[in-house]
Amino acid sequence: MAVGDISLPTTIHPISGVRLGVAKAHIRYADRHDLTIIEIDKNAAVAAITTQNQFCAAPVQLLRKHIQQSSPRYLLINTGNANAATGTDGYQRALATCQALAERASVAVSDVLPYSTGVIGETLPSEKIIAHLDMALADLAESHWLQAAHAICTTDTIAKVASERILVGDTVYHFTGISKGAGMIRPNMATMLGFVATDANIAPQLLNTMLKRLADESFNRISIDGDTSTNDCCTLIATAQSGTIINDENHPHYQPIYEALRKVFVRLATLIVRDGEGASKFITVKVTGGADTQQCADVAYSVAHSPLVKTAFFASDPNWGRILAAVGNAGVALQQSRVDVWLDEVAICQRGGLAVGYSEQTGAEVMRRPEITIHINLGQGEATDTVYTCDLSYDYVKINADYRS
Repeated sequence: MAVGDISLPTTIHPISGVRLGVAKAHIRYADRHDLTIIEIDKNAAVAAITTQNQFCAAPVQLLRKHIQQSSPRYLLINTGNANAATGTDGYQRALATCQALAERASVAVSDVLPYSTGVIGETLPSEKIIAHLDMALADLAESHWLQAAHAICTTDTIAKVASERILVGDTVYHFTGISKGAGMIRPNMATMLGFVATDANIAPQLLNTMLKRLADESFNRISIDGDTSTNDCCTLIATAQSGTIINDENHPHYQPIYEALRKVFVRLATLIVRDGEGASKFITVKVTGGADTQQCADVAYSVAHSPLVKTAFFASDPNWGRILAAVGNAGVALQQSRVDVWLDEVAICQRGGLAVGYSEQTGAEVMRRPEITIHINLGQGEATDTVYTCDLSYDYVKINADYRS
């Protein structure tokens, strides 16, 4: 059961220059949409970042090659099969699906970027994908963001969509994105799969820079189980349908556009945590007082990854020593006497020891809340950082024990 605010946007704004289509290819499940095509206008700029997992999947390898060769026109996404740990055969199957779509769309094969998600180590049923390409192409429409959000899901329990509209001067800009992911989440680049588009006119090099920064502030700040997938990819599209070209950060429209994109990215990232496999609580780990941002991030992730911390939150057990142990295990030089910790408004640790007036009853009351903030002050400087995570429950074990069944 997803936690807290998982509502869809009041309006999902179409992005001029992007069309989406879905089909039932029966890749793993008998009666659900599991194949998605995203068509991109030829004048658009496209940026992508991929997993740092050294056992990256065949589609990731092919995507990296294709995006260096041309400006992508089509994204081809399947769920139910990751096509990872499949060797040369997996690469050739991914390539065959790209070739088949390229032929139908009359574009170069390098104009097609492949994405896969699902079970690792199984042969990609490329023939099923190829057989249903025409159906997905016939379904293409600017309004099909929600359909695509459902079609890219695996163990997700909700479709993840974010959408924004802003007015800057006389120009209206739109921003819409979808993502998927509920487990194997400590992306170390983006998320399992994420696709965001805007009609803004952003130069390709700047778009790449923006994507890296946006991912670092969103998808690179979430953790469900501390694992990095073989298939993580995040793609940002700017279709150049609105406004003058933005070449650098000094353009007067840059900052409003960046902030709107950041809002979309953070929403998609936190929806992944809210939908974490078996999650019952959404936890924000906010670290302040660091010597630098990296120090804060290291501490936040150490807490967010800790199975002992996560299981304590699942049980509403105010075993605050687990939090301090995780802080101390972050590989960051600390002075214990400077460290303070709060659970929401309740101080649990002051100057490295038990906070005056703290009681386990008060701590347990906070930990029973569905949304909780752990605030850690390192007392070393002015830097801050935030990571989003969830608890670790019985259901997480059950879901992953049965994942291939």
